[in-house]
Amino acid sequence: MSRRRPADPLPRLYRWRTNILQVPPFFLYTAICGSLSLLVSLWDKNGRLQHRIAQTWARGCLKISGARLIVCGAENLRKHPVAVYAANHTSYMDTPVIFSTLPFQFRILAKKELWTMPFIGWHLNRSGQIPVDSVSSSSTVSSLGAAVRALRAGMPLFVFPEGARTPDGTTQPFLAGAAFLAIRSQVPLVPIALSGVYDLLPIHTRHFYPGEITLTVGDPISTAGMTLRQVEELNIRLRETIEQLRAPSPLPASAVTELSS
Repeated sequence: MSRRRPADPLPRLYRWRTNILQVPPFFLYTAICGSLSLLVSLWDKNGRLQHRIAQTWARGCLKISGARLIVCGAENLRKHPVAVYAANHTSYMDTPVIFSTLPFQFRILAKKELWTMPFIGWHLNRSGQIPVDSVSSSSTVSSLGAAVRALRAGMPLFVFPEGARTPDGTTQPFLAGAAFLAIRSQVPLVPIALSGVYDLLPIHTRHFYPGEITLTVGDPISTAGMTLRQVEELNIRLRETIEQLRAPSPLPASAVTELSS
């Protein structure tokens, strides 16, 4: 799906709108939802209520940003009760897009450095998210024991295999964590492609450029019978599949769902 790229710098209208009309309610809404999530974590042992709050927060953030979210292939999100879901990482707004779309409770893998940050780290810890060392492929794999245990306990996982946001909108090399987890736990690996989110809020910017963004879910990749020797093979296949899903292609109306406007 083609999209007009924003000017750099953005026109004054977009900058003023962000600074005056979007940023204040965005941070206020985030603070309210985050505080409520921390509060309910005192008795919400299975995390379901906290996850619902996260979904509500995510949908509200998208509305504040002015983005229109289109989901393609949503039926692929319901084919397996437990799987590893992996997407390209383009923007801070990727996380609201993911929480808005996945219709079930899951745990997200995030850089362990976030756990040292006040409030953010507290929330990640209380909501059961999983820290991962993303310095290199080897250190990533060695820090995934908690993620494997979560999968084996029946909890789906979400991963950004790039480990960090793209600096220019292109897909960066993938770390091996998602492929390793899927093979180690013998669960499917589900590719997800994000398009337009980079333009909504590119790296190193703080102004929204609202428009249409697309989340495309590919067919689950089976890992049945695969061994850890095939981690890199699966990792390459995952990246290639996500790149293909990002490519513009006509889709039947039945495959498209509009979640936000």
